[in-house]
Amino acid sequence: QVQLVESGGGLVQTGASLRLSCAASGRTFNSFGMGWLRQAPGTEREFVAGISWSGGTSYYADSVKGRFTISRDNAKNTVYLQMSSLTPEDTAVYYCAASSRSGPLGPWDYWGQGTQVTVSS
Repeated sequence: QVQLVESGGGLVQTGASLRLSCAASGRTFNSFGMGWLRQAPGTEREFVAGISWSGGTSYYADSVKGRFTISRDNAKNTVYLQMSSLTPEDTAVYYCAASSRSGPLGPWDYWGQGTQVTVSS
């Protein structure tokens, strides 16, 4: 089992930056691929960014490429999502997820509870 706890969400204005954190506990964190996904009201959950177990490979959704950066610190069992140039379209609940396949694209076996990000215009 892997437990994931997100933090860092909040209410910000358009153009602001925010950093989300996801603390993992349980099984060996550094063997898991990690990802961030988000879900806005009335929409399906969508992939935002993913990072491989080593941090050597990362992928981003086109909508966040160049604005968001995913990173991980295996010594701290934590994955981060640095978000910049936020727009109202980024408003969603952001979920941290872990993949036992070690890659950056899932499939996702474990999920956090989510953290709300709201961007006001």
